[in-house]
Amino acid sequence: MPADHFLKRQAMSDFIICYDITDPRRLGRLYRYLIKRAVPLQYSVFLFKGDDRQLERCIQDAIELIDEKQDDLRVYPLPGRGLKARIGRPTLPEGIQWSGLPAKW
Repeated sequence: MPADHFLKRQAMSDFIICYDITDPRRLGRLYRYLIKRAVPLQYSVFLFKGDDRQLERCIQDAIELIDEKQDDLRVYPLPGRGLKARIGRPTLPEGIQWSGLPAKW
């Protein structure tokens, strides 16, 4: 994937990284890779916080772990302003707080 594929940002931004991986081995490898770099929100959805360089590096390394013909890896930028909320079970255990995650609806 070309480096100019991602929108250029100077400051830290939030991104949603999600995937649909067809092979259990590749699924496990990608999950283990992303769990070290992003916060899991759901089974195949992660919140990544970083600048352009960090995002580009993360995605380029993730691409090496998937089969681009069979798997689906997507990145969505989150707006800096706007509503970010959740409904249902919290991402983190009770008593653990991280201000970067959406508050309860």
